[in-house]
Amino acid sequence: MDRETAEPTVEQLPGPVASELIEYHHQAAAKTTYVYDFVWDITADAEGPFCTDADGNVLLDFTSHVAAAPLGYNNPLLMDKLREFDLVDPLKIAGQDFYISTGGPPEESELPGPAHLMNTLTDITSQYDMDTVFLSNSGAEAVENAMKICYDHCEQPKYGLTFEGAFHGRTLGALSLNRSKSVHRRDFPELSGIHDVPHDLAGVERLREKLHPKHGHIPAEQVAFLILEPVQGEGGYRVPSAEFMAAVDELCTEYDIPLIADEIQSGVGRTGEMWASDHYAFDPDIITSAKALRVGATIGRSELFPDETARISSTWGAGDIIASMQGALTLAAIEDHDLMANAEQKGGALLERLTAVQDEYDAVVEDVRGLGLMAAIEFDTAENRDDVMEAALQRGLLTLGCGQKSLRLLPPLDVKDRELAIAGDLLEESIATVAPVASANTGQYAN
Repeated sequence: MDRETAEPTVEQLPGPVASELIEYHHQAAAKTTYVYDFVWDITADAEGPFCTDADGNVLLDFTSHVAAAPLGYNNPLLMDKLREFDLVDPLKIAGQDFYISTGGPPEESELPGPAHLMNTLTDITSQYDMDTVFLSNSGAEAVENAMKICYDHCEQPKYGLTFEGAFHGRTLGALSLNRSKSVHRRDFPELSGIHDVPHDLAGVERLREKLHPKHGHIPAEQVAFLILEPVQGEGGYRVPSAEFMAAVDELCTEYDIPLIADEIQSGVGRTGEMWASDHYAFDPDIITSAKALRVGATIGRSELFPDETARISSTWGAGDIIASMQGALTLAAIEDHDLMANAEQKGGALLERLTAVQDEYDAVVEDVRGLGLMAAIEFDTAENRDDVMEAALQRGLLTLGCGQKSLRLLPPLDVKDRELAIAGDLLEESIATVAPVASANTGQYAN
């Protein structure tokens, strides 16, 4: 496949081979997150945002596997380095104190291991004085460990603070922080003492009232942490105002509350900065990362982490060797090839195109928003959002939903103008298929 000339081509989705594989998959698989019947053929051509399915359809993937494949498919910036490494077994090391060498001392190692990744992470969070990392498997585990670190650090841990619209993972502790969709939390037991407020300046003022030493009902010294996403992901790609983020930072500083920035979807260059937090006058005490990083990571200052041996631990706490290597090489590619600047530039162009689409189809498109290559379109109804996603899929464009009625776009960080143009055309064609119906229902006419 030549990325420079590839085009989405679809005959049938799902095709006969994909349908057979889907049926086989469902024989043993638990019912879980379901978006669409798409079967990526890992033996077929794929490069950048283009991939091939089991029936030979070529698709333009603007999901980046929910931001977990920041360089797209088979990117040579990553693959050329990985091919130099002779794989060994085991590829995971059991225990934080099982150490790994990738050949010689750190300065002589040709390929980075978990220790290299952790040191790189402290380098790219040095603006927040972070110097300590704990690796894990996933973003939810990174959040769980962030909570544990903060509970341990607090002398009287009783409360945690979160925001409406938040999503922080699906493990049992992380679920207690979620406020985006009821299906995530309903009927599961929850951590006690978790309070939430609206994700806006009024919400911060409400927190101030709750924490007021004379009039409030939450003793600040018993609050173990406040957690937020610098850009809300699952909750609808909500980009906060600079005033809101500054107010959160000021409140946490005033009451000495550790501030956890969940950068699992927004971090690692996605917004045009390494961390979405970097866009704001905002100083997190802990950053949680995963997805694009390929491993889970809880990053913070050493004084927040417990000193007691095994207080936080994991069988895979030393990191998956290949995943850690992918993470380190991904960070290097982002820096070496100026992909954050590309994300900022191309993200601006993407939002311009989406805004033009909104102007054209304002009967069904209510809002366009985003930061860097983290963009969303909000529709008038969830049904229209779903219909647009399906219409886009049938044209070869992969997208994802978020929030209640929004569609999100996550192209690879090195996305090209041609790919943005193709995606924009396919998306506009897809919106046009639902706009006349929606207009008829509202008494308006689509342009």
